Amino acid sequence: MKPRKATRTWLSVLAVVIAVVYLFPVYWMVSSSVKPAGQITSLAYDLIPLGFTLDHYVTVLAESDFLIYLRNSLIVTLVAVFLSVIVGLVAALALSRFRFRGRKGFVLMVLIVQMAPFEALLIPMFLFMRDTNLLDTLPALILVYWVITMPFTLWTLRNFVNGIPIELEEAAMVDGCGRFQAFWKVTFPLLGPGLVACSVFAFITAWNEFLYALVLMPSGSGQTLPIFLQSFQSVFGTDWGATMATSTLFMLPVVAFFAIVQRNLVSGVTAGAVKG
Repeated sequence: MKPRKATRTWLSVLAVVIAVVYLFPVYWMVSSSVKPAGQITSLAYDLIPLGFTLDHYVTVLAESDFLIYLRNSLIVTLVAVFLSVIVGLVAALALSRFRFRGRKGFVLMVLIVQMAPFEALLIPMFLFMRDTNLLDTLPALILVYWVITMPFTLWTLRNFVNGIPIELEEAAMVDGCGRFQAFWKVTFPLLGPGLVACSVFAFITAWNEFLYALVLMPSGSGQTLPIFLQSFQSVFGTDWGATMATSTLFMLPVVAFFAIVQRNLVSGVTAGAVKG
């Protein structure tokens, strides 16, 4: 027992060290957002802020167009996540439950698209959006983010559906359920982990995307928060306090989204276990 206990202790220490390494930049960002401007640029590494101010948040929220950029980011991200999950789920069911000609070739094509660097598609995407008069419109970003997240969602959900025996649906249909009812009552609750993983991946990918938002929104009216972050840089320097405050606010929707889907996932699994 002693060697096993020592192993657990060392693993716990290693986990704490890794957690500190990953959390320290977040702590430094949040603490810098409430430091006075002079303290942020000082050479002293003050782990605990010597002063406290909310002026940087006032600059971001009251003296800039932060709320407009936030609205744009929320619209394009949530719509892209919804389309990616819904269409990916339907396509995954078709690829997993039905046999049709070209199915394997389609799956291979999805994998190739997932491996392709999307930066290489920037010029074709720009030309397509220009020719269809979608430049400077939110649907352009929604379409791009949907295309970016769709292959991963389809591939992941297909593997989840393959892991659920089709006999469960057949047993439900024997008991009187239709095909859709069998899917909704039997298969769909078991896909909770896959749906959460895909939605979180799609949300983070669309929320943090910078290049397409910069190129497809040249006028700036529909640009998103990653573009807004660079607005505090000028020829006179960088307003680090406002940048850190914006970064802190930029992080909150991702944390809130994960907390919401995680809570729903736990409640859904528990309810399914009780009803089963």
